[in-house]
Amino acid sequence: MKKDLIWKEIYSETPGQYEQLKLELESRGFCLKAVVLDGKRGVRNVFSGRPIQMCQFHQTAIVNRYLTSRPILEAGKELRQIALRLARSNEREFVKLLNDWHDRWQEFLKEKTINPITDKWCYTHKRIRSAHHSLKTNLPYLFTYLKYPELNIPNTCNSVDGSNTTLKNLLRMHRGISRENRYKMICQILRNQAPKN
Repeated sequence: MKKDLIWKEIYSETPGQYEQLKLELESRGFCLKAVVLDGKRGVRNVFSGRPIQMCQFHQTAIVNRYLTSRPILEAGKELRQIALRLARSNEREFVKLLNDWHDRWQEFLKEKTINPITDKWCYTHKRIRSAHHSLKTNLPYLFTYLKYPELNIPNTCNSVDGSNTTLKNLLRMHRGISRENRYKMICQILRNQAPKN
């Protein structure tokens, strides 16, 4: 059964906060066998030495942020289609798709635009380059769940996001509640769902 084990009110996620929560879980006797992350910078380092799965849903969302859901350029359209196949691919298939795409578009990706005022250049297709870079950077973590079948690692962190959505919907019914009481209510809901020691 999936349960929320630990929570903390934060304003901005940082690796340090993940480190504190990890240490708190370990001090309670939990052993983290694997981790599914949404791609926050620096957080992977907190969990080094364990299998790390990059959430495939978040990876697709990152690509969509760079390319939009309706890219105009053909290279962007093709790259988005590759990203959308992520959950239905294995690592070998996905790497081949990504490498084939890069081979086909590598000259396009090198195109530069010169600013006539400053005489400085930048890559013409920065957003497509960034989407591709994100996929390449996260590639070692996109199929971890297939490498450790005995650990039953999910390929997304949607179950956590789903429980957050449930909380948000409950809070929406109490819009006028103070911040302090809202946090108390969240803690009580989570406490009621947490496993008893």
